[in-house]
Amino acid sequence: MSMPSAASPLPSGSPPDRFPAAGLALRAPGAEDEGAALRAQRELAEDGFDFLLLPEGATWEQYLARVARDRDGLDLAPGRVPATMLFAVVGEEIVGRVHIRHELTPALLEEGGHLGYGVRPAHRRRGYATEMLRQGLEVVRTLGVDRALVTCDDDNPGSIGTIERCGGVLEDTRPREGGALTRRYWIDLV
Repeated sequence: MSMPSAASPLPSGSPPDRFPAAGLALRAPGAEDEGAALRAQRELAEDGFDFLLLPEGATWEQYLARVARDRDGLDLAPGRVPATMLFAVVGEEIVGRVHIRHELTPALLEEGGHLGYGVRPAHRRRGYATEMLRQGLEVVRTLGVDRALVTCDDDNPGSIGTIERCGGVLEDTRPREGGALTRRYWIDLV
């Protein structure tokens, strides 16, 4: 799979001024990322967000092996699909992550969609989420997906704006357990 660069084309119909986060690139996690990634995990856990999707008790080496197996679709747990974890970096700093599901299950059609993303608190409101989603959608397109599903909580104006800036068209809002609502957006990739 070829990875998009920060200079890759914008989705059709997207004005260039909407993507100010120059220098952001997506890349696979590596051995050198352990400290920064674990700090990001702790920071985002305070928001209830699982940055790494790290199995309980796993070492960093085990985590990297799991990321590679998930990407290749090997040894997947029931209900899981092949998925690619990418860190968003500016220079050497991890500012966020994108998790791309290569296909959708019935559960992912309800909530989760083709990709999820998170930005570390110190790096928010700089355009990184929009650029991460834009580049992540390019990766989804290389997987042969023509329309990507992206979901977010109904009470998250930052994600709503990010998805809509990237061409998201709201299909509907669906209730989840506990009464929260999930917004479901489709983005054409062709």
